[in-house]
Amino acid sequence: MDDLNPADPAGGDGATPRPRLEDVAARVGLSTASVSLVLRNAAGPSERTRRRVLRAAADLGYRPDRTASALASRRSRLLGVVVDIHSPFHAELVEHLHGAAEEVGYALVLSALTRTRAEGTAVETLLAFRCEALILLGSVSPAPVLAALGRQAPVISVGSRTAEADLDVVRTADDDGVGQIVDHLAGLGHRSIAYVEGGVGVIATDRSRGYRDAMRRHGLDEHIRVLHGDRTEAAGERAGRQLLGGGDLPTAVVAYNDQCAIGLLTALRRAGVEVPGAVSVVGYDDDALSRLACFDLTTVSQNAEEQARQAVAAAMERLERGRTEPREIVLAPTLVVRGTTALAR
Repeated sequence: MDDLNPADPAGGDGATPRPRLEDVAARVGLSTASVSLVLRNAAGPSERTRRRVLRAAADLGYRPDRTASALASRRSRLLGVVVDIHSPFHAELVEHLHGAAEEVGYALVLSALTRTRAEGTAVETLLAFRCEALILLGSVSPAPVLAALGRQAPVISVGSRTAEADLDVVRTADDDGVGQIVDHLAGLGHRSIAYVEGGVGVIATDRSRGYRDAMRRHGLDEHIRVLHGDRTEAAGERAGRQLLGGGDLPTAVVAYNDQCAIGLLTALRRAGVEVPGAVSVVGYDDDALSRLACFDLTTVSQNAEEQARQAVAAAMERLERGRTEPREIVLAPTLVVRGTTALAR
């Protein structure tokens, strides 16, 4: 049976009992087993029966009790997602993850990273909800921690590579993405190209390496300049103020991500520096903010929709097909040229 949840008792305030599976069955004159097949979208009932059951469920306001169903089937059909609530790119990934999960009959449980809530805490919450697999967005946990986690549940790391843990990875080639940015800027005649790095973590390391390698490839070793930063707008503003107070401005600046780039744009424009007339600025991620006309930011797309689809597919291969060997899927990033880059001054 799909739903073992009894009606909620009416309390002293006269609350209406919650509709049960039995109520839907009585409305249409069918067994609870037949109604359960329809609500689980299982094979068997005719199309006419399906329409009758779904109409009755809607009229009664019936909603299946996922917890009761999970206890009965020993399956939660939940995918846990660790998400940084400050990241517009993560928000876009989550939107696509929802769609991909629903297509295969799973739902998402989100657990947030905040400035005071670490990844370990977020993961423990998902495990407590009996999530069958975990999707970590931009994980910064060390390989031994991820390896231990992978022994508790299938883990799919989105965005961040790891070679030391037997888990699945879905990412774009971050070093290549930053390399495309430097190629673009060098093609516009820029030589003095600075980079605002992203702090700690594998993603930040890969992007920094991509910047350095591309600068050397263009013979710009002596112009390599890396400023401390992180994933936030505040870091971009700090880097902008540092550049403004340091004498000659570079002709172009590459930021770790779009949020950092937007902070950099803010600092430059407040100081009256024209972008891209005096300084070209490039971000990374192609998040929703970068597409706004007020920013019109040149950036790199990571194809969030495809990453989400591949992440859910990897989870399904683990859960439904029993795959045990780890896989790494590396997608090609794409440069998106907008209005913040132009010929070097």
